Amino acid sequence: MTFEELPLPDYDQLALGDIRHRARSLDESRLRALIEHERAHGARVPVLELLQARLTELANGAEPAPGDPTRAPDVSGGHGGSAVQPSTAAEPTTPLRHGVAEQTPARGRP
Repeated sequence: MTFEELPLPDYDQLALGDIRHRARSLDESRLRALIEHERAHGARVPVLELLQARLTELANGAEPAPGDPTRAPDVSGGHGGSAVQPSTAAEPTTPLRHGVAEQTPARGRP
């Protein structure tokens, strides 16, 4: 199954809470597809536990929640890489020794 065919858009970029919310609207076959994809790619234990628990709820009579998970807001910050650059990094400093500023020579002074 390709990324475009997954029942949840941007699935691999979703946080656990977002997966929990969106998975409630999936039926058994779609949940099984996500479980299969997760096992083959990320194998994130909390995600697998969540999806399996929802599958168990459905097997015990729960119904998928109303709503269309494909119409959820887009996920930002996906495959674009990090915006962190050396020019935006913090200035290097000497860490405090045991949290006492007077013990660190020349801290913050030229």
